[in-house]
Amino acid sequence: MKKTTVLAATAVGVLLLAGGVYFATTNGSDDRFAQCRATQVAGGAGQIGGPFTLVDDTGATVSDKDVITEPSLLYFGYTFCPDVCPLDVARNADAVDVLQERGQSVTPVFISIDPKRDTPEVVGEFASNMHERMIGLTGSEEQVKAASQAYRTYYKAHEDGSDYYLVDHSTFSYLVLPEYGFVEYFRRDLGPEDMADRIGCFVNNA
Repeated sequence: MKKTTVLAATAVGVLLLAGGVYFATTNGSDDRFAQCRATQVAGGAGQIGGPFTLVDDTGATVSDKDVITEPSLLYFGYTFCPDVCPLDVARNADAVDVLQERGQSVTPVFISIDPKRDTPEVVGEFASNMHERMIGLTGSEEQVKAASQAYRTYYKAHEDGSDYYLVDHSTFSYLVLPEYGFVEYFRRDLGPEDMADRIGCFVNNA
């Protein structure tokens, strides 16, 4: 697990340096979510997120408008990930359950960055195993790349000719609201209860 985590952390560092994007604590007075926000994207939250077109578990092509119909928690990973992705996605699923107990509905979304192996069926099975309401998405290499670029994520496959290659990737989770788009990101060291607290604040103030 340590090796994969280091690779992912390195990937995030490369992403932040190459893209000129940084995250910092903020208290924006003109931000309706200021009391909820623990981070800020240089240039504003509008620098992250946007339209995408992907493929769901049935093989149907869907857009971001089809998927994000309520507050949604997005994670970019891959189903063959040996440790980081399952832990992160399970944490997100737990946070969604905590929110549901509090009367707040949030949809967990898993977007594969390994379209070569992650077919619609594979992604759908992974998502349903992680949470009954989780939406699993994949797509062509071009579709996945476009979605990843929209959310400023990083990934790089180390294909070695076998079926068991690893993929370096960033590990943030993204909160997206239908009316406002991307509003916040969460690091992987945040626990489900704390994540639910922060998400709940955004939902209440939307």
